[in-house]
Amino acid sequence: MNMPSTPPTAADPFGTHLRHWRLRRRLSQLDLAHEAQVSTRHLSYVETGRAEPSREMVLRLAERLEVPLRERNALLVAAGYAPMYRQRSLDDPALAAARRAVDLVLKGHEPYPALAVDRHWNLVAHNALVPMLMAGAAPELLKPPINVLRLSLHPGGLAPRIANLAQWRAHLLERLQQQIAATGDAVLVTLHEELAAYPAPAVSHDVAAIGGDLGNVVVPFQLVTDGGVMSFISTTTIFGTPVDVTLQELAVESFFPADAGTAAALSALAAATPA
Repeated sequence: MNMPSTPPTAADPFGTHLRHWRLRRRLSQLDLAHEAQVSTRHLSYVETGRAEPSREMVLRLAERLEVPLRERNALLVAAGYAPMYRQRSLDDPALAAARRAVDLVLKGHEPYPALAVDRHWNLVAHNALVPMLMAGAAPELLKPPINVLRLSLHPGGLAPRIANLAQWRAHLLERLQQQIAATGDAVLVTLHEELAAYPAPAVSHDVAAIGGDLGNVVVPFQLVTDGGVMSFISTTTIFGTPVDVTLQELAVESFFPADAGTAAALSALAAATPA
């Protein structure tokens, strides 16, 4: 099944948007009709513009296709309906409880680093440990909005200090590619092209050798510091049932020490960090 070439525009009809997402999810009309519990004939008519979908139908199809909330709004508009999901700044009073939850997660993760990013990997919030690990990067990479992927892989960023750069670079690029496959976001496509064009490390380190047994199950993030190599594993936290575009696109990256030496070094850094 052919993948869609370019995302549809706001001027395109609903059927074009629907076909784009159906092909992106690698579903036939028969597959989608079965999952959405509609006839294949009716779905074909909707996709070709011979029939107009109801609002309930648009939302049902979007749900089955796992379309992100931002793009569900675009589907609704293309079908002639008002957008359903709001998009607000994280500083909006309506999102105060969510912002407090993010801040609690970040603060509660200390003395280990944690940060929150938006859908394009721009830094939204962080705890006290993050700036200490970013220290030494080129000033232009630290100007808001800070893109954490660019900061990680840029030759003027953290890349020269990442002990297992080959593996970490491959991990980030693969993760970004998966996000592109899920969302079709053109900004992420451009970001992937930029990051992939950065110089690749000449020597590929053996993560298993560097990280011991850990390297057999996850790709650690290993940062060279004045006190030695710090080794981390990371987890991602997202809001489970968002109905706001901003919240769905927000992710908290939490880094945990992969060994006792890193845990001790982070505790020492935290103790030296001004309150």
